[in-house]
Amino acid sequence: MKSLDIPSLSFLPGPPPPLDWLTQTMDALPRHLLSETPWPDGQAKPEVTFSVGHSTDCLYLKYYVEEEQVQARYRRTNEPVYKDSCVELFIAFNNESSYYNLEFNCLGTYLVGFGEDRQNRRLLPGSTAEKIKVWSTLSVRTNALWQLTIAIPAEVFCAHRLLSFEGVLAKGNFHKCGDELPNPHYLTWNPVAAPQPDFHRPECFGDFRFI
Repeated sequence: MKSLDIPSLSFLPGPPPPLDWLTQTMDALPRHLLSETPWPDGQAKPEVTFSVGHSTDCLYLKYYVEEEQVQARYRRTNEPVYKDSCVELFIAFNNESSYYNLEFNCLGTYLVGFGEDRQNRRLLPGSTAEKIKVWSTLSVRTNALWQLTIAIPAEVFCAHRLLSFEGVLAKGNFHKCGDELPNPHYLTWNPVAAPQPDFHRPECFGDFRFI
């Protein structure tokens, strides 16, 4: 089981900082590989890394993706973006069984849910999910190159009252998928044990330490 230290970023709580400052800060953080392929048969294997940090009241992510094919059909909040070129964060707080799934296609459209397992989930209201800020870049040469910079205020995790990320216990996983690409693929940060593609496996979450 992997563990991940999520560093504190040196700015005051409040609205997300200017994009150029945030992008440079995320670029300077350690990058982590999404390299596990629990279901490898016939898959494409994009190159994916991510960086992650936090302030008192906001979680910051940046994904870096290179893949052969790219797709972005969904443009509205809580549409099934996992069918597109998609990156994801699943996170559970305080050793609870329920967890959040935050899923983003390459344009930055997102789906946010909460529940105990794949079947028992509810989508967060648009008014809550839309507090997330996402900036995307995309270029297509031989391969598609895209990046997402994401700011997730603590209030998005609305089933919890997170006054600060400092000292919070959490578990989770990071994913890359493309369920309806011509050549689907499924990558994870922490290994997943399942007979077929299924990211909704909280027993396979790694440990997160907010430092």
